[in-house]
Amino acid sequence: MQLSFTEKKNIRKSFGKLKESLSIPNLIEVQKNSYKELTEFKHDVEQHLVKGFDRVFKSIFPIEDLNDKATLEYVSYKLEKPKFDVDECIARGLTYSAALKCTLRLVVYEIDQLCI
Repeated sequence: MQLSFTEKKNIRKSFGKLKESLSIPNLIEVQKNSYKELTEFKHDVEQHLVKGFDRVFKSIFPIEDLNDKATLEYVSYKLEKPKFDVDECIARGLTYSAALKCTLRLVVYEIDQLCI
């Protein structure tokens, strides 16, 4: 009788000198920690470090127009809770997501026409 590919037993011979293999690190933990650091608001007063989304937004803003008539400034952000939990999203065929809402300030400068 012919054995299928999954039913065959592979006999493996090790020529290595080490009897124990290295332990595999928890790779998903690295991604979880990175996500946690990005989404949590942390402001370290002693080191003057701003982390997470706050740091990303502060690196981009303020945005100025070409004529220096207006500036768009970043004020704050809020990461809302997801509408559905993981199981509900799987059942409905949706993506597990949350809304990221930013508060921005638009500053429009008044230019005196007499000075120009």
